[in-house]
Amino acid sequence: MSGIRTSASPLNAALPPIGQTRSEQSPWPTAPLGDLCEIIGGGTPSKANPSFYAGNIPWATVRDMKMDIIETTECSITLDAVRSSATNIIPGGNVIIATRVGLGKVCLLAQDTAINQDLRGIIPRDSSLKVRFVYHWLRYVAPQIIQEGTGATVQGVKLPFIKSLMIPVPTPRDQERLVAILDEAFEGIAASRAKTERNLQNTRVLFESYLHFSLTRGSENWAKQRLEGVVDSTCTLSYGIVQPGEELLDGLPIVRPTDLTTKVIQLNGLKRIDPKLAESYRRTQLRGGEILLCVRGTTGTISIASSELAGANVTRGVVPIRFDESRVIQEFGYYLMKGGQLQEQVKEKTYGSALMQVNICDLRNIMLSFPSVDEQKEIADKLDVLSTKMQRLVSAYQRKLGALEALKQSILHQAFTGKL
Repeated sequence: MSGIRTSASPLNAALPPIGQTRSEQSPWPTAPLGDLCEIIGGGTPSKANPSFYAGNIPWATVRDMKMDIIETTECSITLDAVRSSATNIIPGGNVIIATRVGLGKVCLLAQDTAINQDLRGIIPRDSSLKVRFVYHWLRYVAPQIIQEGTGATVQGVKLPFIKSLMIPVPTPRDQERLVAILDEAFEGIAASRAKTERNLQNTRVLFESYLHFSLTRGSENWAKQRLEGVVDSTCTLSYGIVQPGEELLDGLPIVRPTDLTTKVIQLNGLKRIDPKLAESYRRTQLRGGEILLCVRGTTGTISIASSELAGANVTRGVVPIRFDESRVIQEFGYYLMKGGQLQEQVKEKTYGSALMQVNICDLRNIMLSFPSVDEQKEIADKLDVLSTKMQRLVSAYQRKLGALEALKQSILHQAFTGKL
């Protein structure tokens, strides 16, 4: 196999191959990936010609990289589409890697497949370099490839960088031995991961079922009112700051739709802006304790503002909600806003193609159904207890998923530093 250099060659004597520390360089000869493999890019056939997308040639994008092996794709194209565009067909059984959108994702192809411009096919030039060995090695170096990504909006790496990656080259027999070990180990990890993900999903479904039961049992006798009719007199149900501007150290904290990832939003990690930009948005200034509803992007997402957010504000995509607690207490209102009936209304009112959003007038007219305040307290207390238990389980399952991912990288590290 031409182009192979040993680990002691001048080219890589100064720095170890990517993914290896100085003390843990490859015990095998290494070579630039581009010397041993054809690295083939792709493209997108013209969307202006619908007939291009009526063929039987699978065409892969990063959206199709959901499993280790791509067996089907969302789109198929014609041979004319291949000929008239920059896409290329990668023979089945080879590896593809995302070098732009989805940077670092690696998959095998089950069949001949065309690829878009975010992907590159990696095809060994001869049979002495095994495809599955390349596949596992690319998974090993993927975290380092991601670190090398550059770009303002989309992180990516260029072809010369991919070609320059130093791949270890054991004998074909050693490659097959390592692949067999890794395949067996990852099969077990995949089974454990699938079980953990099912448990995680079942935990969430169980809570959603109890939430639905709590918000519908006896609801035929509950009061019914539009959202605007049960909020506090100081709550305007308004959008927040439209143009928050640049980050300002020690500035005013703001909550954005992307911040609504936990039940309670804390101060740490929030973007800060020039307080002057919020002067005309006092109507959405937070006191702490508000329910924060996302009305732009992932509409319907709900969080609660912690008390330390008093004085902070929100952006265009978030509406703070404070209920009139003589009608609806905040604790119950949180679960009411998360409930299926209200979420369905939000979904129905959501519009847009590129950016999904909810009109404020539609939001104000959403209908709520709620019992007496005493019953609200009882329901909210029970849901709080169950929510806490659910979150403990969710955290435990998420930690296990993280541990399984770390185990995969540990095994890959051992494999490619000669410890297996």
